[in-house]
Amino acid sequence: MLAAGCAVGLGNVWRFPFIVGQNGGGAFVALYLFFLLLFGLPLLAAELAEGRGAQQGLASAMRLLAPSRWARQWGLLGTVIFAGNFILMIYYTDVSGWLLRYTAGYMVPGFLPAGESADAVFKSVVADRSSAALYMAISVVTAALVCMGGVVKSVERITKWMMISLLVLLMVLAGKSITLPGAGEGLRFYLVPDFARFLLHPWKAAFEAMGQAFFTLSLGVGCMTIFGSYIDRSHTLVKESAYIIVIDTFVALMSGLVVFPACASYGVDVTGGPGLIFMALPSVFSQMAGGRVWGAVFFLFLNFAALTTVITVFECLIGGLMDMTGKSRRRISALVGVSVVLAALPCVLVDGVLDWEDFFFSNLWLPLGAMASCIFCTRSFGWGWDAFCAEASAGRGMPVPRFFRPIMRYLLPAGIILIIVVGLCDKFV
Repeated sequence: MLAAGCAVGLGNVWRFPFIVGQNGGGAFVALYLFFLLLFGLPLLAAELAEGRGAQQGLASAMRLLAPSRWARQWGLLGTVIFAGNFILMIYYTDVSGWLLRYTAGYMVPGFLPAGESADAVFKSVVADRSSAALYMAISVVTAALVCMGGVVKSVERITKWMMISLLVLLMVLAGKSITLPGAGEGLRFYLVPDFARFLLHPWKAAFEAMGQAFFTLSLGVGCMTIFGSYIDRSHTLVKESAYIIVIDTFVALMSGLVVFPACASYGVDVTGGPGLIFMALPSVFSQMAGGRVWGAVFFLFLNFAALTTVITVFECLIGGLMDMTGKSRRRISALVGVSVVLAALPCVLVDGVLDWEDFFFSNLWLPLGAMASCIFCTRSFGWGWDAFCAEASAGRGMPVPRFFRPIMRYLLPAGIILIIVVGLCDKFV
């Protein structure tokens, strides 16, 4: 549940619906599921195996598992990859703060700024720097305090109940959405493949489906490695990875059942891009009977999705730093909390910083980190294929299939290079 909480986040409930809307609906969903099984499953098993094999976070795990003559180089690379968690948090907590503000706004009249449109309200929320900084800090302090309480007594317990609450809220929202008048058109767009629309930009859609399969599972920064170190050897890691992917995919697919029928029912454009949640859906709630209540439930659901990721990434940072420094959990938790608040302020105060950090993290740091895990688990100068298979196959359940090897040695690195190239071309060309 901890690992699933790390995977389930805004990538499922914010990014997934809008890229489905931009890339042909059902046809894109089918391709995304294909890449999730082909690439996401072996890479997730690899990151979990690194953690369980070394009983350490990524930086220490790579150093301990690599051959002695390559240990220092892998340890340095693992430290660089691990630092990506900090970069993620200094802009992710900013978005989490916006969600807290919206939730408060729907629960308490007058908490959101007045505006003629949902677009104007969102721009006012972002422009209110002091409030944005306050809500960002609340997200950070919440995560730091939860992690300070320990893995079992606090992080596992709170994350478990947040995940259960998230799933319940999601099913309630989906039930409401699919019973709205005119919801059938949105369901057809989402569930029935429209290959004509998909083929308008097939390569772009394919690359975005591949990228979403990587990024939705929080792969490439060692988050899953630290959770792998908490897993015992009673079950194979292919089995554990499959469970995580099922929960993650369920949340993403159910999010589409919330968004697309509601947008179709109230005539809201589903191809509007990243503003779909903050600008399009508030327009739906403003027209819906009991819209303030449903808006509060929706943004509460989003808050749980964001906070589970913030808490679990904080746990990854704290666990990894404890392994590297030997300092106490309480001291490291306080250090991480203060550091994230200070580092996140430029995202809040300076326009454009958040967008650049998101681009840098999503298009370079994550893919390169994922490629490093592929190389580490399949090459003799890393951990090696046999050692990886022995660890990932230990316990009850499905062992590592043979076809994982060519996927991890050749197809995954090639796919990751394509993601990087397409991302850079899309940004600068």
